[in-house]
Amino acid sequence: ALAFVLSAPSHAGEVSTSVTPVQKVIQLLDNMLAKGKSEKHAEQVQFAAYKQFCDDTSVEKKRAISEATEAIEVLKADIGKYTSDAAQLTKEIAGHDEDVSVWTGDKKAATKVREIEKADYDALHKDYSESVDALQRAIAILKKQAYDRAQAPASLAQLKDLQKLTLIPKEAKKAIDLFLMQDQEPAEGLDVAAPEAAGYEFQSH
Repeated sequence: ALAFVLSAPSHAGEVSTSVTPVQKVIQLLDNMLAKGKSEKHAEQVQFAAYKQFCDDTSVEKKRAISEATEAIEVLKADIGKYTSDAAQLTKEIAGHDEDVSVWTGDKKAATKVREIEKADYDALHKDYSESVDALQRAIAILKKQAYDRAQAPASLAQLKDLQKLTLIPKEAKKAIDLFLMQDQEPAEGLDVAAPEAAGYEFQSH
């Protein structure tokens, strides 16, 4: 009996140093708990990083959306303004096209009028040139007849030609008629056999 008693504590010591199934379960649960806490912490850290990224990205995207929205509004206003300007410019272009058409017609009409006026001027200039030339010849004739001499038929013919010019004034034509009539009147007191009448006696004042 004493030997059993002595041997009992030794057996009890062996029992106390061994791990029971319950202890193993508890130890396993403790390990799982520690692992779970570690993984939870790691996930919390990762989640915090993702959350920070999402928050930063959200702020950036919201700012970008806000700026884009403002830009869209500005562009819409610009589009409205440019559309209005385009309509106004289209209207002005139509008006200018109409003006150009009118001015083109006016230019053609004015060109035609200028051509007619030029033709009239050329004809008038020709008449004046002929009249001036005829007057110069007539003046030369009258100067040559500043003294009494026999009448020259060629000179009278040149004077008569002046009456055919349209630009010779009526008073000048009348004076030429009087001159020619005086040249054709017979001398008073002379018979038929009298010599030919003297030419017009030129008088200068």
